[in-house]
Formats: sequence, structure tokens, C-alpha cells
Amino acid sequence: MFKVRKNEPEYAFLSDTDSLSHNRYGHKIETAPEGSTLRDQSLNINNDQGIGENPNRYKQHGFFFNADNCIACHACETACSEKNDVPAHLAFRSVGFVEGGTYPTYQRINISLACNHCDDPVCLKGCPTRAYTKFAEYGAVLQDPDICFGCGYCTWVCPYNAPQLDPVKGEVSKCNMCVDRLEVGLKPACVSACLGNALDFGVIENLPEGQEQLKTSIPGFPDPDITQPNIRFQQTKSTQREMTRSDAMPIKYHRQDEQDLFVPVVDEKFDRERHANWRKLLFSHESSHTLFTLCTQAVMGTFMILVLGNWLGISPLSSLMHSALRVPLFALMIGIIGFGLFKLNMHLGKPHRFYRGFNNLRHSPVSREIAGVSGFFGGLLGVGFLQILDVYQQGQGWITVSSNVLASLTLLSGILGLYYMIRLYRIPARPYWDHWQTASAFIASSISLGALTIAVIAALFGQPLEFLLPLLAGLIAAGLILEATGHVFHGRALARKGDEGAASYYLQATKFAYPWLIRNGLLGANIVAALTISLSGLQGLSGAFLGGVFTLSLLCCSFIGRSLFYAIVIPTTLPGAFFWKNQGFVEHARESGLADMPQLGVSYERHHRFDWRDLLKTT
Repeated sequence: MFKVRKNEPEYAFLSDTDSLSHNRYGHKIETAPEGSTLRDQSLNINNDQGIGENPNRYKQHGFFFNADNCIACHACETACSEKNDVPAHLAFRSVGFVEGGTYPTYQRINISLACNHCDDPVCLKGCPTRAYTKFAEYGAVLQDPDICFGCGYCTWVCPYNAPQLDPVKGEVSKCNMCVDRLEVGLKPACVSACLGNALDFGVIENLPEGQEQLKTSIPGFPDPDITQPNIRFQQTKSTQREMTRSDAMPIKYHRQDEQDLFVPVVDEKFDRERHANWRKLLFSHESSHTLFTLCTQAVMGTFMILVLGNWLGISPLSSLMHSALRVPLFALMIGIIGFGLFKLNMHLGKPHRFYRGFNNLRHSPVSREIAGVSGFFGGLLGVGFLQILDVYQQGQGWITVSSNVLASLTLLSGILGLYYMIRLYRIPARPYWDHWQTASAFIASSISLGALTIAVIAALFGQPLEFLLPLLAGLIAAGLILEATGHVFHGRALARKGDEGAASYYLQATKFAYPWLIRNGLLGANIVAALTISLSGLQGLSGAFLGGVFTLSLLCCSFIGRSLFYAIVIPTTLPGAFFWKNQGFVEHARESGLADMPQLGVSYERHHRFDWRDLLKTT
């Protein structure tokens, strides 16, 4: 158990005596009723089997933040980091601020935020390894870094940037509510260290002494409806109509008087000046996701076109499936998806623990995507083997039957994998992704890249293209038109909403304007070219050259578009400060070498450099 000091000040002790029965979300504050099997269990803190005697041990606790009192001294951050031995480049609790007005009416609101131990923790549902648990004890959402394999999905879905992905260790960790202190009746370390009495802690909905408000939102705080967080605010001082962030994120907050809240809107910090930033776009932290999604979708599309075309009796595709060309075609598909899976796995902080990705099939779309794609890959290997066997032992009925049955299961796995690949990006905490355009883009890539793969292999191995090429070019055109339609409707929807999604669109048109314009130009040109090829075909050497140019153009368009998908997304996160929690400063520090100074709190992204000797360690 945590050792209580003899001279512990009175304000460091919990003081709740009673509580309400339900919180404002309609959930019971009591987390485990009398007689429940969840009661009277040890948290095994530091392998101590003792059970705390806190009378409110089985009630939902939460933080209270009084913005009127916060002076941004960062004592809460320091106390948390010291108590939990947090490295300099991470912070379980962060202090940011928003500001408004000009001298002499300048105003600043400081915000201290950690994990909110939500009623509906999206991190818990999203984590594929089941590293998260919501305990009956204090309602704490705890995370085990030893179980985590470093995919970082919890950092995507959390609106508050509470889970911290360590780029050095390749694992996530976060605020643990200081449950060891709660067990002996003490408030969390951050609360005890607060100089201005801005932070407090206790049973949720209990009004702390000296506080008169229990708001669920404050300027700069993300939408509480996403996770129903257990934090309450006080902010009584009048504010400017617009409050801006001091970090590089192009977001400001506009007051809506009728609803008494602030909503995010675009802040044009970069004016309308256009930039390229090719290096940041094409060699970003998420490049592995770009390659994985494109490779997987291309192979899924190829397989679906071939199998369905054969079953439906479409002559060019049926002929292809019964020719010797299916051998190199399946070999290429296996190679492409194998490369995509390899890139994705090596992107993990702990690649040797990849098998833990199946642990949360009940809740996590990531686990379900992994299961679907893995099933598709396994089925593809099996169908490919049967197709090769059929080339050398033609006329064997059992091979045909087995191939069709396995192809059906593989097709089903592919559809499920693609569906959950789409679902895992429909994240409220990332509004730019949370639109049906994500589905249209992924499905379009499957169709267009799948048809392109078949066309390229057929052309390279001398397959007659007289009837095959118009069909494949038509499919490519259909896929590209679907993608372009999604982009148009997506842009209109973002303009109407005006939140972080619109800010992402603004970032696309400024910081990455030239890649965006090139992608759009290539998309339009490829649609025209695909329709032309579908109607007139390609002839001779000139046709082969034009086909090669079209192939390269389509691949570049797909890669730039998917890279933009990852590079420009803006999450709903707590505002940072000028240096701390400022993505603009982080990028500058890494480019200039300032990140070599650990006191600046910036670390290079090195967790993807996997040491194969780790395989010899216990997993």
C-alpha cells in the first residue's frame, strides 16, 4: 500500500461523505452494488494483496477543474510525472490554454487535463489487445503497457489525448487516477500539488468546497458526448466571443450564446498561402498505414473481380481464371498483400507481439479488421495453391469444388476485413475521417487498383486484351468516379460543419496545397483516360506506352490521396502551449535538432526500429 506521510496536509485527503445515485448521463454512480463479485478484490498494487478501506471505493470518481483559479504553474504536471516516473517527452496530465482579445482586454483561460476515466471509454473498446480495463474501484480506466503492442489506435479514438504513445518504448501509457493513493484516502498527486486550488477530486457530481459550477464543457474542451467523461468544470469569468489556440492547430472556438458553449471553427493561421511539404506528406509516421491499406484494398479488389467475374460467367474474366496466367496473378496478389501486412506489423511499437491484435474481437474494429484481413490472406494462399494445382492436374473435380468453397470463404473474409477497415476510421474524435467518404475512397481503391492489377499482369504476360481491357478500364473509371464523388460531397459537408474536419480541409488547401491539387488533377485526368481506354482500347507500342503512363499516374494519384488522408486529419484534442503539446514546435524541434535536448520534451520517432533480438525475450 501507498505510505501516508505523518505530516500529510489536510487538503490532500479525500473528504466525500455521501453522493448522488446517478450522474448527469443517467448512469449509476455506484459501480458495484452490495454483494457483487466485483467487490472486495485487491488491485494488487505493487503486488500488495491488501484492499483499501476507502468508504467510497465502489463509486465513480472524477476530477474537478476550476479554470478561474488556474495560474498555469504546471505543478500538477510535475507532480504527476515525478510520481509515475513519466519520461520528459510524455505527460499524463497537460496544461494548455486558449486566449482571446487584445491589450488591454486580453484574456487567457488555462486548462489542465488528464484521463477523464469516462463512462463510455472509447479507448477500451478500440484497443485490440485489451490493455484497458474499467475497474469497479473508483470507476478508474486503467491501462497495462505490458499488454500493449504499440498500435496507437487508442490515441486516435480518445478525444482528450489522454493515452500517450511513447515513440521510444513503442507502448502506450496514461493516467492511472493514482489509485494507490485513493486506496489510503489520498487525492491524486496532481490534485495535492495544485497551488491555486484549481484541481480537486472526489465522487463525481459532488460539488467541491469553494466551487459553484459543475459544467461538462469549457472553451477548448472536446465534445463530452463522445465518451461521457468524468470531469467537471467551473469557469465564471466572462470571455471573449472568440478564443484561439496558441499552438499550430488551425482551430479557434466561437461562443454560441443560445447554448452557452464554445464550438470549434477554422482559424486561418496560414492565411491562404500554398505549400507543398512533400517530405512531411510522403514520409510521415503513418506511411505504413498508407501502404497497408492500398496494398490490401488492391488485392481484395483483384480477387473479388476475378472470382465474381468467373462465377457470373463474364467471358474475359472467366477465360483468365482458366488460363495459366492465374499462377503469376495469384503470386503477385500474395506478394502485394504480404508486403502490406509486413509494413503494418513493423509499424507497431512491439511487432513481435502482433498476435495480440486478435484479443478484442468483441469490441475493437481493429481486431475485427485484423481477423478479416488475416482470414483473407490465408484463404488467398489456399486458393492460390489450388489454382496452381489445377494447372498441372486439370480435370480434377475435387480441386474445382474445393477452390470454389475456399474462394467463397475468402471473399467473405475480404468483405468483412474491408468493412471493419472502414469502420475503424469512423472516429468522432477525428471529424475529417468520420464521413461516408472514407468508405467511398476505400471501396473505390479496391475497384480501381484491383482492375489495374489484372490489366497490368495480362499485358505483361501477353494475354489478349481485346475484350478484357475495355471491361477493366470501365471498372477503373467507375472506381475513380466513385472516389471523386465522395471528395465533392465530403468537402461540402466539412464546409457546413466548420469543426476540426473543416480545419483539416483548410490544412489540405494550404500546407499541402500542391499535392492536393496534383491529386485532384490526376484524378480527373485518370477518369478521362480510363473512359477513353474503355471505349477505344490501346493499340501497338504507343498504346503500351500510354498504358504505362496511365498505370503510373493512377498509382501516384492513389498514394498521394491516401497520404493526404493521414497527414491532414486534425483530432479533437486539448489546446497546447507555445512549446508544450504543440505539433508545430515538435516538427521544428525534430528538423532542427532541438529534439536532442530532452528538457524540451520532444523525442524522435524511433519505436519502429525493431530489434529482432526482442524475439528471444519472453512475450
